Parts: sequence; C-alpha cells; structure tokens
Amino acid sequence: MLTVHHTVAYLVLGVTALSATLGGVAYFRAGTAGGVLSQFLTLSQTLLVAQVGLGLLLLSDHRRASAQLHYAYGTFALLAVLTPWFYAPQDPRRRLAWFSGATLVAAALAVRAYTTA
Repeated sequence: MLTVHHTVAYLVLGVTALSATLGGVAYFRAGTAGGVLSQFLTLSQTLLVAQVGLGLLLLSDHRRASAQLHYAYGTFALLAVLTPWFYAPQDPRRRLAWFSGATLVAAALAVRAYTTA
C-alpha cells in the first residue's frame, strides 16, 4: 500500500504541474479550456482524491508520516483543487483561471507534502 501511495504521489506531482501549465497557456492564448485540458484538470483532482484516500488507508493501518505537516499539506492540496467547484465564476475564461490557479496551488502543496513525508 505504501508503494502505491508513493507511485500516486509521483503521478500527482506530474499531472498537477502539467495541468496548471496547460491551463495557464490556454488562458493566455484562447481563454477557454479544450477537451484535453478539461480531462487533465479532472485527472489531477481525481488523483488527489485517490492520494488522500490511500493516505487514510495507511493511517488506518497505523502507518504514520514522520512529520505531522504531511497531513496538513495533503489536506490543503485536496481542498485547493475542490474549491473552484464552489467559488469559480460562470464566465468560461475566469473559470479556467480559477481551476488552473487552484491546480497550481495544489501542485505546490503536493510538492511540500512530498518533502515532509
């Protein structure tokens, strides 16, 4: 289970960084998200949910991270990608900025969570 948690951590780091970068490029070029970008943003959210779920399974098996901050950063990363679903405006360009920005914040928090593991 710990190996799966580590593997998903690498996927989270890569996919969130790629999604945020593609979102920034799309925002400044076209202002709207295409199908591929939408799928990448959704994949990054799904991977973060899976990563937190795996972490909770590890906690239930009495496996703890060395630093307590690991749990805080993981939780904040998950909350960062879920926040735009509640607060993003309806305008497609501004909505893309919200989702891409939140994914960038989640990527930074995931890096921090990885370094505190």
